[in-house]
Formats: sequence, structure tokens, C-alpha cells
Amino acid sequence: MGKSQNATPTGDGQMGEAGDGPPSAPSAGKQPASVRMVLFALMIAMLLAMLDNMIVGTAMPTIVGELGGLEHLSWVVTAYTLATAASTPIWGKLGDMYGRKGVFLTSIVIFLIGSVLSGMAQDMGQLIGFRAVQGLGAGGLMVGVMAIIGDLIPPRERGKYQGLMAGVMAVAMIGGPLVGGTITDHLGWRWSFYINLPLGAIALIMVTAVLHLPKKRAQTRIDYVGAALLTIGITSLVLITTWGGTEYDWLSGQIIGLGILGVVALVAFLLVERKVSEPVLPLHIFRNGNFSLVTLIGFLVGFVMFGSMTFLPLFQQTVQGASATNSGLLLLPMLLAMMVVSLFAGRVTTQTGKYKIFVVVGGACITVGLALLSLMDTDTTRFTSGVYMAVLGAGMGFLMQTTMLIAQNSVEMKDMGVGSSSATLFRTIGGSFGVAIFGAIFTNQVQSTMVERIGKAGEKMTSGGAQMDPKGLAKLPPMIRDAYDHAVATGTHHVFLWGAAVSIIGFAAAWFLKEVPLRGGPVKPAESPEGGDAPVDRVAVAETV
Repeated sequence: MGKSQNATPTGDGQMGEAGDGPPSAPSAGKQPASVRMVLFALMIAMLLAMLDNMIVGTAMPTIVGELGGLEHLSWVVTAYTLATAASTPIWGKLGDMYGRKGVFLTSIVIFLIGSVLSGMAQDMGQLIGFRAVQGLGAGGLMVGVMAIIGDLIPPRERGKYQGLMAGVMAVAMIGGPLVGGTITDHLGWRWSFYINLPLGAIALIMVTAVLHLPKKRAQTRIDYVGAALLTIGITSLVLITTWGGTEYDWLSGQIIGLGILGVVALVAFLLVERKVSEPVLPLHIFRNGNFSLVTLIGFLVGFVMFGSMTFLPLFQQTVQGASATNSGLLLLPMLLAMMVVSLFAGRVTTQTGKYKIFVVVGGACITVGLALLSLMDTDTTRFTSGVYMAVLGAGMGFLMQTTMLIAQNSVEMKDMGVGSSSATLFRTIGGSFGVAIFGAIFTNQVQSTMVERIGKAGEKMTSGGAQMDPKGLAKLPPMIRDAYDHAVATGTHHVFLWGAAVSIIGFAAAWFLKEVPLRGGPVKPAESPEGGDAPVDRVAVAETV
């Protein structure tokens, strides 16, 4: 293959773009073994970030039993989520400014320090603080994985790895609760944090050994003011979605105050970002129509995905009588469909360079899947609900990695970090809003249905929250148990119905995407730098890996 005269090394060591010239590389064939080793290390880091919450969630009852502080239980999760969301865009920008490798390794080390400290916590206050440290590192893990992949592998070639990333998600969601339960029962809850150490050590050693990317040194100062304002804005939004309708009423002074603070902080952030020389979140990336559209779609995917994954296990455990211990297996039809479809879409994208059709079809599948799930009632079998979940999972498989691919293809290489972090951030915020809003809808419907069926006794049962312990449900009189089953079925019906309505927006937005050629594809003869008839391959693989 001929080598493009316009290809020049980028700051991260791979062959990048000079001006408008296409990137190129020595071969269009298999990726070098060292790149495959890097990808393996990145998948371990990705598994590290996703597995943690799944394992810790299973161990929480035991943790509360030993440390006490039940009233602060939600903060164990909230502190982690807040730190992750607030730090995500900052990690992305630091990677753009100072190089991916050092920043990524730093995020792993911080995550592992947070894990060790969390395992050593002596009371609930310490655990909450140490979980925030852990979340700070987790914010850089996912962004680092996506940005490094974006640097090493061009969008045209990246599709073939979509199934791998979807598989990691499936392993985390299925294996997390099982591993968490086993560790808690046999080793103690502290090992639910210590288990991160061997995985993190493997990732650290492998990334250090096989990823050789030159360090950058930015001449400009970090946008501390912008970072602080963005953190305040994101924190306010996450707290609103976490506390609204649970800790505080939606119209309470606390929630309204957080809303005002969040709006003021974000408006001030936008004003600051327009003036600084090196903004933490460059606003110019949103001028690209595809990037803005795919960010909106990502927000909506997070909105409906996290909502569905929250209430599907609840429906199956409560209404269908499934075991809570194997809660991860309940999502198997959805996760397998997501993995298989993601692999298929990635392969086709690599071969053809076409991707818009997958976003459109994915939006349609998610809408249809949620509409089907809204049909579930107390008589729905596990097989039927599994089929419905598979349709939803297929839609997620079409969209999850494809939207990230489009986002990264829509920004310049120098903005790969902030492009990846922005896509991740909006999906995370969408998930927070989805869980909060769907939770409010679900709770309201469960309470009203219980009151309708058994009167004031139903209101008393659900006044402290719509979820009840499965063991407690088994001891209820048949009439009350039947009423609660119908109430949960009604609640999930409304959740999925609203989810289908919201997903229509994403389906509509997909039609406006433009099929921009993916970087790393073959150049047409007229575009060939050598002027010959043979197409030049544009696989931008890091030559120094």
C-alpha cells in the first residue's frame, strides 16, 4: 500500500492527519499484536469500572449491617456517581492536553487507592468519602478507554471491536451480582473492594508495558474556573435526580435551590468557555451537526437504558417470583442480544463504512422493545418477557458503540478526549434523569394502585417507598400480595410506556444524521495522494505501540 504524503505523527504517537489529508498506515490487515494487547488491557480497565458498582450493590446489606448508618446508605452510591460524572469531562481534557497514557494510568491508580481505602473503612462516613475517591478515578477509566481506542484505531476499523466492548458490559452485569454475593458470603464485604486490586494491577502492568505514547506538554493553563463551574452544574443536576421525590419533595426549597444553582453554574460555564484559550469543554465541537445529534441520542439511550435495567429485575423478582440472587441472569436475553447485534453492526460498519442505518434501526428497536415491555402484566411468562427484552437489547446493540463511534469521528484528533468524555457524560446524565423520573412515575403508580385495591392499608405499605423485600412479600396474605403484584405491573407498564414515548425523539433525531465517511477508510481514486488508480488504505494505527 502506498503511504500518504499528508500523514504526520500526532502528539500521541500515531499517524494522524495533517491539514485535510487522510491518515494512513502501513497495512490494512490485522492490527499488530501489541495493539491487540493494549485492547486487552483496556477491556480489563473497562471491566474494572463496570463491575465495581454491580459487586458493591450486592454487598450493601451486609455493609450496612456491620457499619450501621442505614440513613446514609444512598450516599454510598451517590458519592461515587457524583465524583464520576463531575470528573469525566476533566479527565478527557487532561488527556488531550498532557497525553492519554499518563492520565489514564493516574485514573487507574486513584481508583485502586479508593478501592483499598473503601475496604478499610470503619464507619459509613469514611466509606462515603472513600467511595468519592474511587468515583474520581472511575471517571477517567471509561473516558481513557474510549479515547485511547479512538487514537489507536480509526473509526472505519473500530466497528469490529464493538462486540468485544458489549461483551464486557454483559459480563459485568451478569457476573457482578453473582461475584458480589459469593465474595460477601465467603470472604466478607471488604473483599468486594479489594477484588479490584488484582484486575487493576494487571491493567496497570499491561498498559505500562505495551502502550508507548509520547507525553504531551500543553503550553496553556488548565481551565480551573470552567472545571469548577461544570462540576457545580453537574453535581446539582445529579443531586436533583437523586434526591427529588425521595429525600425531598420535588417542589421543596432544597430541590428548587439546587435547580437554580445548577442553571446559574452552567450559564456561567458557557460564558467562561467562550473566552478561555483552552476550555475544559470546547463549545466548537457542538457546531458539528452529527456530534450534537449523536450526543442527544446518547442522552436518550442512557435515559431509557438505565431506567429499563432498574425496573426489569424488580418486575421479575416481584411479579414473576424470580430469585434476587441471580438477578444478573434475568437480563441475559437483553444482554446477549445487545452483544450479538453490536458485533454484527461493528463488522458491517468496518466492511462498508455505513452506520446511519444502524442508528435508525436501533432507535426503532428500542421504541418497539419498550412498547412491548409495557404490555407485561401479572400473567406474562418469563419467556415472553425475555423476547421483549431481546428486542430492546438489539436496539441497544445497534446504538451503544455506534453513537460513540460517530461522536469520535465528528471531532478532530486533538479533541478526541473531550469528544469521548462529552458523549460519556451526556449518557451518564441521561441515565441519572431516567432513573429519577421513571422512579417517580413507578412509585406514584404503585401507591395509587395499592390504594385503589386495598385502601388505606395499601397507602401505609407503600408510603415509605414502592419496593418491598421479596422475603417479606412471601409472608403477605394472598389478597395483599396479589394487589402488590398488580401495583408493580402497573408501575412498570407506565415506566416502559413513557420510555417508548421518549425514545421516539431519538429515533426521529437519527434520521437527520449525515453519513460522513469514517476516518481510516479507503480513499477514492480521485482522492489518492499518489494520483494512481489503486485506492490507498487509511488505517491509522499507532506505529509506536
